[in-house]
Amino acid sequence: MWSFRAWQRKRILARNPLSPELWRRVLDSLPMLDGLSDEELTRLRERAVLFLHDKRLTPLPGVDLQPEDRLRLALQAQLPLLHLAELGWYRGFHEIVLYPDDFLSPQKHRDAAGVEHEWDAEHSGEAWLQGPVILAWPGVQQSGGWEGYNLVIHELAHKLDMLNGDANGLPPLHRSMRIGDWAGAMQSAYDALNDALDADPDAQTPIDPYAAENPAEFFAVTSEYFFSAPDLLQEAFPEVYAQLAAFYRQDPLARLERLQQEHPQYVEPR
Repeated sequence: MWSFRAWQRKRILARNPLSPELWRRVLDSLPMLDGLSDEELTRLRERAVLFLHDKRLTPLPGVDLQPEDRLRLALQAQLPLLHLAELGWYRGFHEIVLYPDDFLSPQKHRDAAGVEHEWDAEHSGEAWLQGPVILAWPGVQQSGGWEGYNLVIHELAHKLDMLNGDANGLPPLHRSMRIGDWAGAMQSAYDALNDALDADPDAQTPIDPYAAENPAEFFAVTSEYFFSAPDLLQEAFPEVYAQLAAFYRQDPLARLERLQQEHPQYVEPR
């Protein structure tokens, strides 16, 4: 049966070929993709091309955006969706703005007494409901390894979270998942992290303490760790890892462990 969507997809891919040299160069620069099967890499490659066709990357003065950079960003953006059906997970925005450095963003917070506080905070990324994604270029360049940091995945996790409205740490779950299981795992880990920081603000937490800011940041930070330091996340919060594995339908820890077993020279960066 003929499908306009499938025809359009095939047409976009045919009109935007990637040279083998560019593809290999970008793959070599993204250790976090190591261990993916040929089938997975082909799917990821196609989805990255479609992502670049659908989203506008806007570099501000001071950002030198090359074809290699565009592809690196797109591959990281699509990695979380690799085993999800193409259902418009990144709908609701059309542009990614690239700043040359961290930027100041106005913040508002109403405390328990009803007093509203306003201040400017320095951010390396921001995702707005029904608006663009903003990324600081140094953070994008530092992403792509197994170091527990990935600005691209972090901000796009916020976009997944916002599919239900305001970011609150609860993206739209699959029918096979239970909200109670998700909420229990996330809340318990979030509370444990906050308890540790309340006891000692300088505590060496198992994951970035920024995750304790609010449930939305907890989901975004743990999504980063799920793909870029799955061993640390699973060791610290195994139930959170299990929920994210069910949501993203991937098991990066198994991939990392297989790499370490099959390639003794494979260095585990920390």
